[in-house]
Amino acid sequence: MGTFGCCWKIFGVALAAIFLFFHDLCASEKAPNYTFMQNATAAPPISYYDYIIVGGGTAGCPLAATLSQNSSVLLLERGGSPYGNPNITNLSSFGAAISDLSPTSPSQRFISQDGVINARARLLGGGTCLNAGFYTRAAPEYVRNVGWDGKLVNESYEWAEKLVAFEPPMREWQTAVRDGLVEAGVLPNNGFTYDHLYGTKVGGTIFDKQGQRHTAADLLEYANPSGLTLFLHASVHKVLFRIKGKPRPVAHGVIFRDATGAKHKAYLKNGPMNEIIISAGALGSPQLLMLSGVGPADHLKAHNITLVLDQPFVGQEMSDNPMNAIYIPSPVPVEVSLIQVVGITHFGSYIEAASGENFAGGSPTTRDYGMFSPKIGQLSNVPPKQRTPEAITKAVENMKALDDAAFRGGFILEKIMGPISRGHLELQNRNPKDNPSVTFNYFKEAEDLQRCVQGIETIEKIIESKSFSKFRYDFMSLPMLLNMTASAPVNLLPKHSNVSTSLEQFCKDTVMTIWHYHGGCQVGMVVDRDYKVLGVDALRVIDGSTFNYSPGTNPQATVMMLGRYMGVKILSERLASDSVSN
Repeated sequence: MGTFGCCWKIFGVALAAIFLFFHDLCASEKAPNYTFMQNATAAPPISYYDYIIVGGGTAGCPLAATLSQNSSVLLLERGGSPYGNPNITNLSSFGAAISDLSPTSPSQRFISQDGVINARARLLGGGTCLNAGFYTRAAPEYVRNVGWDGKLVNESYEWAEKLVAFEPPMREWQTAVRDGLVEAGVLPNNGFTYDHLYGTKVGGTIFDKQGQRHTAADLLEYANPSGLTLFLHASVHKVLFRIKGKPRPVAHGVIFRDATGAKHKAYLKNGPMNEIIISAGALGSPQLLMLSGVGPADHLKAHNITLVLDQPFVGQEMSDNPMNAIYIPSPVPVEVSLIQVVGITHFGSYIEAASGENFAGGSPTTRDYGMFSPKIGQLSNVPPKQRTPEAITKAVENMKALDDAAFRGGFILEKIMGPISRGHLELQNRNPKDNPSVTFNYFKEAEDLQRCVQGIETIEKIIESKSFSKFRYDFMSLPMLLNMTASAPVNLLPKHSNVSTSLEQFCKDTVMTIWHYHGGCQVGMVVDRDYKVLGVDALRVIDGSTFNYSPGTNPQATVMMLGRYMGVKILSERLASDSVSN
C-alpha cells in the first residue's frame, strides 16, 4: 500500500473511532421508537443506497447501526418486529415463539436430514429474540486463530454489552449447579465474567433483572436515523450481478418482495466502496448465494439457476453443536432459570443448566419443559430419524397428563465444542422462504462422541455432588435418571427401570440441538478474511455462516461483536478512501 496509503488508513480508523464515540454517547436508553423502520409494502419500486444488508439478525443489526453513521444503508429483514410480543420479551415465556408453527411465526422450524428438529429466526434481531439468553465471549485463542484485531474485538463486545448484557440473579438451583461443577473438578471457580475461561463461571445474560429480553434489534438504538432505512417482511429473492464487460461478476443490487408479493429492486449507488452484505444466517446466507447463481455449478443447473460463479464450497462444512441433557426432578421447588452457569472443561465439553417449576407458567395448559420441550421439537424419547410430527403430538399430549411434580426440576446439559463432524446444505427449490435441506452428521467423528460421553459423566458427578443433593430424589439412581430422560416427557415412575444402554448410545439417541449451527460460507473457502465473497466484487457475507467452529460456549455475543467489528472496519476503509479522493 505504501506509507502514504497506510497513513490515510490509520487516519480513517481514527476518524471512525472519534465519529462513533460521540454518537454512542447519544444513544437512547429508552424503548426504541425507530423512525427508520417500516413495512416493505412502503418500499419504492426502485431505490439506491451505499450499502444493502440482507438480514436484520444478530450480525445484521449491529452492522447496519454502525454503517449508518456516514452512509446510506438499506436493511432488509424477512420477518417482523420483536417489540410488543411477550412471547419473545418475557423470560418466563421462553419456547412459546419457537413452538409457534404458523406461517407468520417469528421462528421457522426445519428438520435436518439427521432427523433432529431445529429452528431458525424470522424476525428483526434474529436468534437473540428466541434463544436462552446466555452471553459469553469467545476464547482469546479463537480470536487469534481467526486473525481479528484483539483491541477492536474487545471494544466491539463492550459496545454491545452496554445495551444487551447483564449479570444474572443467582438463585438456589443455579448456585447448586455451579457448586456441583466445582465439586466435580471443573476448576477454578471464576465467578461472574463474560470471558471464556477454563473452569466454572457465571456468564452474562440478555435478560435484565425484570426478566425482560434485550436483543440485537436494540443495537439499532445506536443507528443514525437519517442514514438507515429498514424494511420488515422483505424477502430477498436474489442478488443481482453485473457481468458484461467486467473481469469478474460485480454485485450491484437485490430483488426483494414484500408481504403482498410485490417486487422491489434496490441498487447500490455508484461508488467504489459500496457493497451488498449478506447477513442471513447459516441457512439463509448460503441459500441466497445459490439462488443468486453463486454455488456448485451442477447443483444450480439442477434447479435451473443461471450460473454466475461456480463456487463448490457454498453450503459445505455445515455443523451443529449437539446437545444432550439429563432431567433431574426435584423434591423441592426450583426457580425458573435459563442458562446462567457454564463449566468449561479441558476435554471439550461445556456444561450448562436450566430449571423451572412448571417451566412456562404453572397452569395445566402451559406446563412445559422450556428449552427441552417437545413443543419446540426437543424430543429425546425416540432416536432422531423417528421424531415424526405424530411422535411430537403424542409427546405433547403425554406431557399434559403428567403430575405437577414432574415439572419441578431442571435439566443439566452438555454441548460439545467445535464440532468436528461436518455436513452440507442444498436447495430444495428456488423459493427463498422455504428451508434448504441440511445435514449436520451429528457424532460422525468419534472425537465428538467421546466429548459427549465425558460431558455426561461430568453431569453425573454434579448430580451426585453434596452441593446438588437438595434438588434430587434419593431413590432415583443415575441409570433411572438416564432412562427417564431417554423416555421424555419424563415420568416420576418410569416404566422401564432397566440399566441404561452405553453412554455412547445415550448420546446418539437423545441428541438435540442448542441452535448453534454454523458454516456454509466459511472463511478461506467462500469468503476471505475480510468476509468478501471470493471470485466476485462488492459482496460480503458477515454472520455465523462464516465460522469454522462455534465461538465460545454460546455464539450470540461473538456474532453481535462481529457485526459491530466489521462495521467499524468497513466504515474506516470508507473514511480513508474519501480522505484520499478529497
